[in-house]
Amino acid sequence: MIELKLGEFEPQDKGQTELYPRWLEKYEKAEGEESPVALILCAEKSQETIELMKLDHGSIQVGQYLTKMLPKEFLEKKLSLAIANAKEQLEQRKE
Repeated sequence: MIELKLGEFEPQDKGQTELYPRWLEKYEKAEGEESPVALILCAEKSQETIELMKLDHGSIQVGQYLTKMLPKEFLEKKLSLAIANAKEQLEQRKE
């Protein structure tokens, strides 16, 4: 499930979004399928808020979309950080 927000991520967005994956789990999930996940796409997000709400490891993820092209160096840095975070999460799942 993907929800598009035009502004900054707000904590209440999580509560509003929680219903949808639960409904999908109860009424639409086929036998053998994984549990549904939700992605909230926002124009802005605070990584601190995401971490405090523990949304970086759950079934609800928050992403940020770009409203203008950013410098190449910034994008390369963000990509490297995302790869490092993904590797760390994979290692944690193996434990």
